[in-house]
Amino acid sequence: MADGAGPSIWHRFCRTPGKVRDGDSGDVACDHYRRFPEDIALMRRMGLNAYRLSIAWGRVMPEGTGRVNAAGLDFYERLVDTLLENGIQPTATLFHWDLPAALDDRGGWLNRDIAHWFADYARVVFERLDDRVPMWATLNEPWVVTDGGYLHGALAPGHSNLYEAPLASHNLMRAHGKAVQTYRSVGRNRIGLVVNLEPKYPASQSADDLAATVRADAYMNRQYLDPALLGQYPEQMGEVFGEAWPQWPDSDMADICQPIDFLGVNYYTRSVVRDEPGAWPVRAAAVKQKQSTYSETGWEVYPQGLLDTLNWVRERYGNPPVYITENGAAFYDPPVAGSEPLADPLRVDYLHQHIQAVRTAIDQGCDVRGYFAWSLLDNFEWSLGFSKRFGLIHVDYATQKRTLKASAEFYARVIASNGAALDENLIAGAAPTSVAV
Repeated sequence: MADGAGPSIWHRFCRTPGKVRDGDSGDVACDHYRRFPEDIALMRRMGLNAYRLSIAWGRVMPEGTGRVNAAGLDFYERLVDTLLENGIQPTATLFHWDLPAALDDRGGWLNRDIAHWFADYARVVFERLDDRVPMWATLNEPWVVTDGGYLHGALAPGHSNLYEAPLASHNLMRAHGKAVQTYRSVGRNRIGLVVNLEPKYPASQSADDLAATVRADAYMNRQYLDPALLGQYPEQMGEVFGEAWPQWPDSDMADICQPIDFLGVNYYTRSVVRDEPGAWPVRAAAVKQKQSTYSETGWEVYPQGLLDTLNWVRERYGNPPVYITENGAAFYDPPVAGSEPLADPLRVDYLHQHIQAVRTAIDQGCDVRGYFAWSLLDNFEWSLGFSKRFGLIHVDYATQKRTLKASAEFYARVIASNGAALDENLIAGAAPTSVAV
């Protein structure tokens, strides 16, 4: 851990045999921590006007609470200042899955005190950087943290417990609310929440498939947005979790449902759902679509789902300001790139179709303010290690050489045209190059 950063649960998870493909770890990955000036030069070459970065809690507070690591904050200050010097707006996420290991030892997201720990950490970062960071997100994809980390054990910290999952989700949302409250006391710009949304479509019109689709939607999508924006959980959560679903204090809902300035939507794919009694705990399973294109991660390419999602957010939650904070696809790219640009036609087509879907959503009245591609660079993809490449820029992990792909050049043309494919007020940027640098 460079410059005094404390270890996270992902450092531990990567060192647990069998948890990450090929035994990969994110210790170096694309080395953005040391190479960010070079990477920002590439951003400027592409014409990006915004960059979404994540801050590592353990780099700022190595034990998660108490002592502040000055060198860690200094790094983020240098990163933010270099972005601004190059005309690129920094947008910062406070938590992207990398909980300090010291806090996991104290129960992590199962400990109610974590909402206050998170707010204290957020205050330290706000007070140092809010004069230069105009847009903040509290959490990135709380559903993934809970579903992968506490229910199915596929992600750090690797638990698999029906009773833990609701507690982790609830405390994540409490932490979000406490951080927003803290920001209102010290911040002067904008703050929001980032969720991954996956629209659910029934495989048939049978009563069982329709009910399974409602459960799947409640579990993945409404479990986080309803409490944050409407002040209540979906009624189907008790049906999903049974006796493992607690009764929450009313005061918790008041803390969670804080006014936010924007909603970040991460969109990759849809799910066509059928009833499946043995699929724990939602009793719903995805049906593969035979005529569709699928990415290397097994996700269907379905741009209509992004349009449907944005219209659903508009209709259900009163048309809040939305940023597409992640959108992209992993397709095969060779480990070592040849000449520039590296051909990646499937990714170019994916971006083209999805950006067009965003434009259509804007034309239909959705208040979409910006779009961030996932991701700028190829990097460590969690339990998939380095086996999947999402980047607009190819990374040779042995040499750290960067090579622009055709998708990067396409994206640069979209930005430069600023109107041919995007609304003239849309911010174009890139999502983080790594978990949290």
